[in-house]
Amino acid sequence: MSATEIDFYELLECERTADDKTIKSSYRKLAMKWHPDKNPGDKEAETRFKMISVAYDCLKDPQKRAAYDRYGHAAFQNGGPGGGGQGDFGDIGDIFESIFGQAFGGGGRQQARRGADLRYDMEISLEEAFHGKKTEIEIEVSAVCDPCHGSGAEPGTGSRRCTMCGGHGKVRAQQGFFVVERTCPTCHGRGEVIEKPCRVCRGEGRVDKPQTLEVDIPPGVDSGTRIRLSGKGEAGPFGAPPGDLYIFLHVKRHAVFERDGTTLVTRVPITFTTAALGGDIEIPGIDGERLAIDIPAGIQSGKQLRKRGAGMPVLQGRGRGDMVIEISVETPTKLSARQKELLRELQDTETGDECPGSKGFFERIKSVWAGLAE
Repeated sequence: MSATEIDFYELLECERTADDKTIKSSYRKLAMKWHPDKNPGDKEAETRFKMISVAYDCLKDPQKRAAYDRYGHAAFQNGGPGGGGQGDFGDIGDIFESIFGQAFGGGGRQQARRGADLRYDMEISLEEAFHGKKTEIEIEVSAVCDPCHGSGAEPGTGSRRCTMCGGHGKVRAQQGFFVVERTCPTCHGRGEVIEKPCRVCRGEGRVDKPQTLEVDIPPGVDSGTRIRLSGKGEAGPFGAPPGDLYIFLHVKRHAVFERDGTTLVTRVPITFTTAALGGDIEIPGIDGERLAIDIPAGIQSGKQLRKRGAGMPVLQGRGRGDMVIEISVETPTKLSARQKELLRELQDTETGDECPGSKGFFERIKSVWAGLAE
């Protein structure tokens, strides 16, 4: 009996009109009989157990059972009745295909397999990630052979029907009390054999060629962003569709900015006097513009200020993230005699009778800092 002719009800040894309770009882009895633990080393028992398990998985489900009663095994070929979507019906077809080779794979010769997808790693700067860019890459990839146009046959010649499988793309083999269909080893499922292979591609229908491709990098990309170039992967054998090319981006470390999503973080050193008195400073932005930053008086090292809308753009969206400015107060290491005198005067003020926080105290501090800044 061919695998494609096996009936689920016969496998479970019950009538088509059997109710759920009867089907369940029969399955349990047969599962105990054919379980691999009770038949160690018996491949036929293992196959039988798998078959009854799949049959029960179908018949215990009202929707699957109704489809099977109406369409038979065709309900599980090509994703279900009519070759439409996948769902649970496709799952059963996949299970049976794993048991019987390709007995329930839709029948007939196989379609040529699609070309492989390829990966290309590209490194870009943070500025390029900000602005986006158009660039070109050069790769060597399997492409359609020009002389044979992907057929694999020498120009002027053709192909003939495979004598091994009779043009079906599959052959049958006896395994115990089952007949299993598998892909033909001669034509590899195509159903035909090339009479005279192309001398350029040696019958493959494809050859390695250098190609120059244009890549459009949008603003806001980050390390790990993947760009897909459809149909730019490896050509499929014998004229089959090509695969895709995936560009994986890697953003180089920046000398000034660190990135956290759309947020940019930078560390800005300021003078001792600016930290004490406050003031305005300018720093460069990632877009090349100068950014004005207001430093509040008395700021400490490690304090973070935020500049809204000065970060990275949102990928395929609107707006920009923020920039976080981390303040680093620089302590002077070389002081003139006058600067040292002013600092000692400040020290005396801090330890004197004048209360810190009073108006006179702050006025004196300002005069000292002004002298240091000169």
